[in-house]
Formats: sequence, structure tokens, C-alpha cells
Amino acid sequence: MAQAPQIDFEAFVSKRKGERAGGPEGGGHDYAYISDRQTRAAFERMKPVELAVTSTVRLFKQVWRNQLLGQAVKVSDRQFPRIQGLVQQCADALHIAPPVVYIVNNPTLNAATYGTNEDSFIIVHSALVDHYSDEELLTVLGHECGHIHNSHVVYLTALHYLTRMAGVFVRWAVEPALVALRAWSRRAEITCDRAGMLCGKSEIVAQRSLTKLALGSRKLYEEFNLDAFLEQYEEGKDGLGKYMEVFATHPWLPKRVLAMRVFAESELYRKAAGLGQTGLSISEVDDRVRALLKGDA
Repeated sequence: MAQAPQIDFEAFVSKRKGERAGGPEGGGHDYAYISDRQTRAAFERMKPVELAVTSTVRLFKQVWRNQLLGQAVKVSDRQFPRIQGLVQQCADALHIAPPVVYIVNNPTLNAATYGTNEDSFIIVHSALVDHYSDEELLTVLGHECGHIHNSHVVYLTALHYLTRMAGVFVRWAVEPALVALRAWSRRAEITCDRAGMLCGKSEIVAQRSLTKLALGSRKLYEEFNLDAFLEQYEEGKDGLGKYMEVFATHPWLPKRVLAMRVFAESELYRKAAGLGQTGLSISEVDDRVRALLKGDA
């Protein structure tokens, strides 16, 4: 029986040169949320996370891509060129090589990025394409490209497999890695919401693409009141339910919308969107967002 290929994790995290989807250095881009960067730096010193990532990346290399080629539809210039054009637009905005995108037959509104930092791919659920306009889809693809741009991909892959395979292992052995990866993932989402805004260059579209995830109904999109939605969050943010967020891989949607609004005031975003040459510094944005996220800094 052929042996699984071995992945040297230490060599992987230390390799910072050469052409890849995330560019030659993906760890410290100007827009990245500071807590995301700090947590990823800490991962390289955490043995449980390192071991979990090593094993799951090895499994990905063997299995996942072949499954996608057999069950999903690969986007290209010949297959859904309109979507391929949006992918290229995001890649150009973030100065990365355009990633491979697969359309998967799935009725839930979702997209995700997996693989390794050198070999990344994006999965887009078919329902998302049906519900989203091109400008909204551009923001989603920009968000996913942000994961690639910021070297998130290997950790996302580890989190995906560990979450689904935890029952196969001794729970206490994988739980430290799961807890650490979930906490980091919530911070990484803030970084990538910013990437989506930089690609789409519209705060309103970015917020709309995010809140559609909460609603999921074409009949109700036009009636949706964002301010009322945010007030709804205020009603329950101090209740016991807030502690359930620690088990989530994403911050609650209203928090993400509020964090987007802060980033929209930044000099970096305003220049990218052609809205002016002044605004908050990224450190000021991060301070405000950290206060917003509170215990999940």
C-alpha cells in the first residue's frame, strides 16, 4: 500500500518566498486585523495546532481535490466566464494569482476556502450564485481571496477536518486545537470582510451580501431593515446566549456589520473606494473593532 505523502509543517510555515496564490508574503497586509495576525504568529509556537494542521493538510492532499473534480464544476474562462471575470477582478485588487473556484450543488448560502497557502481553492455553493447579484458575489469572492492573501488557508482546512472528524479521535487530544482555531477564525473573518470591501469598493453592497446570509429569502430582501437588525442584536448581546459565540467559527453577523462600518471610515478603504484621502488609521480601526468584539479581541 502506498504511503501518504509527508508534509513538513515547520518547513511549510517558514517558507515565505516564491510564487503562490497568496503571494510571496501573506501574513501582514495593511488591512489585516491585528488580532488575526497575532494569533497566527502564536500558532507556530503551539504544538497541538501544529500537529493538527500537519495531519489535516496531508489528508487534503490525498482526497479533497479529486472529490471536487468528480462532483463539482470548476470555473474557468470556458466554464462560467462571468464568474471567472469576478475572480480575476478580486485577484487583481489584492495582487494575488487568481485561485481556482468550484461551484458545488448546495442549497445553503455559503462559500469557503481550503487547501494550502501554495495550493488554495474556493468553493461557492450554487444557492449563493442564485441569490446574489454580481456585485454582491464580487464581495464574497473578495472575502475568500482575503483568506488566501493572508495565509489563512491551511488553518481553515485544519479546522474544517477537525470539526468533522473529532469523533474519530480522542476528544481531549484535538480539543485544544479546535478551541484555538475557532477563536482565530472569528478574528480572521474580520480581516476578510475588509478584503471583500476592498475588492467590491462598496460598504452598502458588502453589508447587504453579509445580511443576506441571515435572511436567505428572495421575497424578503427588499423589505430588510438593517438598522432594525442591529437593534435586535442590542437586545440580546448581554444575555447568556452571548457565550455560545465561543463555539462558533464566525462572529455574530451584526458584529461583523458593525466592524465593516468602522473599516469604512479608514483612510485605507476610503482611498481604495475613491471616497477621499483621509480617514482613520488601521490601528484606530483595530482599537474600535477590538472594543466591539470585547472578549474575542
